[in-house]
Amino acid sequence: MENYYGELAALATALCWSVTATSFEHAGKKVGSLSLNLIRLFIGMFFLMIFTWIFRGSPLPLDASASTWAWLFASGMVGLVIGDLLLFEAFVRIGARISMLIYASVPPMNAILAYLILGESMTGFQIFGMFVTVSGIALVILVKDTGKKVKLSHPVAGILLAFGGAFGQALGYIIGKVGLESYDAFAATQIRLLAGMVGFSIILTLRHRWGHFLAALKEKQAMKFITLGSFFGPFLGISLSLLAIQYTHPGVAATLTSITPVILIPYAIFVHKEKVHFKEFIGALVALAGVGLIFMG
Repeated sequence: MENYYGELAALATALCWSVTATSFEHAGKKVGSLSLNLIRLFIGMFFLMIFTWIFRGSPLPLDASASTWAWLFASGMVGLVIGDLLLFEAFVRIGARISMLIYASVPPMNAILAYLILGESMTGFQIFGMFVTVSGIALVILVKDTGKKVKLSHPVAGILLAFGGAFGQALGYIIGKVGLESYDAFAATQIRLLAGMVGFSIILTLRHRWGHFLAALKEKQAMKFITLGSFFGPFLGISLSLLAIQYTHPGVAATLTSITPVILIPYAIFVHKEKVHFKEFIGALVALAGVGLIFMG
C-alpha cells in the first residue's frame, strides 16, 4: 500500500473535486455564483493561512519576488475570477455533472495553449487524445432531434459557460506555470486566491452587489455547503493533488484526478434522482480516456 501513496492521493483528489462541485452547485442556486466565488476564496484563504503558518512559518507569501507575484496574480485573475465565475454559473445552469465533464476539456486546451504560448509541442499521441476527449464531450452534449438534425442536449448558455470556465482555467494554468518556477505551491495558491478576492471585489462593486454578498453570509444552509466545498476544494483538493504529483508520475496523477465526472454519475442517480443516459456514461469514459492519452503521450 505504501507504494501507492501517489495514486491514492490522486483518487482522493478526484473525490474532493466531486464534493466541491456538488457543494457549490447547491450553494450557487441559493446565493448566486458571484457571492459564492468571493466567499469560498475567503474561506479557502483562511485554511491555507493556517496551513502555511504551521508548515512555512508565515501565514502569507511575503517571500515571493515581484515577478512571481505579478505572474501568479495574473494567473489568479484569469483562472479564479474569469474561469471560475463562468464555471460556477454553469453549475447553476446545467448542473455540476455535465459542467465537470465539459471541464475535462482543460487538458487539451492546456496542450494547445502550451504550444502557442510556451512553445511546448504535442506528440501525435497527445493530439489523438485531445480529439478523443472532445469526442466524448460531444457525445454527451449533442443529440439528434426528430428531424435528424444535431442539436445540444443541454442549454447552450450553460454549455458555453462551462467551456469558457475551462478555457479560463487552462489559460490561468499556463500563466501560473510561468510564474511558479520553484516557488512553494501552497504559497503560490495564496497569491492566486488573493487575486481572486481583488477581482471579485471589483466585480461586486461595479455591479452594486455587496448587499447580495452580505445577504449570502446570512444563508446558513448555503454557508454550510460553501464551507464544505472550500475545505475540499481550494485547500484539501490542492494539497492532495500536490501530494499525488510528489509520489507518482504527474500523468498518472492527472488521469486519476480526472475521474470526477464518473464519480458524479452515481451521485446524480441516487441523490439528485437524475436519469443518466447510457451515452452520457460512455461519453464520460471516452472523455477521460482521451485525458489519459494526452498525459501518457
